[in-house]
Amino acid sequence: METFPKKSLNFDDTEVAFRNKSNSELNAAYWLFKIISSNFLTKVGPPVTNFFLNIGLPIKGIIKATIFKHFCGGETIAECAETITQLYSGKVGTILDYSVEGEDEEAVFDFTCDEIIRTIDQAAKDKRIPITVFKVTGIGRFALLEKLDAKQTLTPAEEAEYEKVKQRCERICRTAFDKKVPVMIDAEETWIQKTIDELAVEMMRLFNKETIIVYNTYQMYRHDKLADLKADHLIAKAAGYILGVKMVRGAYMEKERKRAEEMGYPSPIQPTKEASDIDYNESLRYCIAHIDEIAFVCGTHNEESSRLLAELLDQNKIAHNHPHVYFAQLLGMSDNLSFNLSDAGYNVAKYVPYGPVKAVMPYLFRRAQENTSIAGQTSRELGLIIKEKKRRRL
Repeated sequence: METFPKKSLNFDDTEVAFRNKSNSELNAAYWLFKIISSNFLTKVGPPVTNFFLNIGLPIKGIIKATIFKHFCGGETIAECAETITQLYSGKVGTILDYSVEGEDEEAVFDFTCDEIIRTIDQAAKDKRIPITVFKVTGIGRFALLEKLDAKQTLTPAEEAEYEKVKQRCERICRTAFDKKVPVMIDAEETWIQKTIDELAVEMMRLFNKETIIVYNTYQMYRHDKLADLKADHLIAKAAGYILGVKMVRGAYMEKERKRAEEMGYPSPIQPTKEASDIDYNESLRYCIAHIDEIAFVCGTHNEESSRLLAELLDQNKIAHNHPHVYFAQLLGMSDNLSFNLSDAGYNVAKYVPYGPVKAVMPYLFRRAQENTSIAGQTSRELGLIIKEKKRRRL
């Protein structure tokens, strides 16, 4: 394993960042981010698009050829093949993410569980897919998890329903263990997260004794999550298993603050972005300090945090491709981070969402909203694309 890079990190190197994009793909990305920057997709897009889809107008083809193509791999695992190949040409791995959400039928939960297992089976035979992922709300009803978090008494039918959720979760994680494919459990809203955390800890107890298989996710825009991470590490150390950590800043800030205000409880969200950044970076330092006992995925589009982790690895003489350290970004965003990090020898993977176009629309609009709500994100993406267009003289 190499400890030091062949070249220094330069997140402004657009030649490396967009090496896997053709001229036409680069131009398409330029126009997409121009549209996103106008806020059309975040304000008018969702209701208009859903209306057209529901009444059967042929808008699906337009969506699939534009925003879907940029942020998703396809509608099926097979359709993701081109994206997987394209990413790996730049030494970036794929995290297949079946992004259907908001369902509440048992048959759908069973299908989703089977589909997640198909992603694990695919990863087991393809080194280009180093990690897999799932959401607990993909295999269980949101309202049921909410009731559990609120410590409300379940009916006998609900007890049986939750037993099925646990069985699906264990089936996924046991398959991951048997196939030696790591799997991440995504974080969700605070009012169901305690139940998700308990499930994740139980899965880690079962399957992380010798190597890293299961990761839980910590949203650092919550003011309590750095303390939780440290406490969970001590519990894992005492119980003799590796703590799996995926740290992100978070995805539900506006919804969280609004609910807290409406229901009259203290907001779980950090008071400032700076506070989130401080806790995020401290989580990186903590995990590096306990690298033998913690395996972690640094899920971020933040250049400062990415550079910090790269520097921490060098300062501590830890190999860039140490199996306990991964960088991760979303497909269609921050290629300047993903490909420049991979070019310097770090472990990097992209989330590649897939699923039926209509079912994946909530995910797509969140990505558009994320790009407009994160200060400077859209302008940064556009600026890099423009720089590369000029370099190519397009």
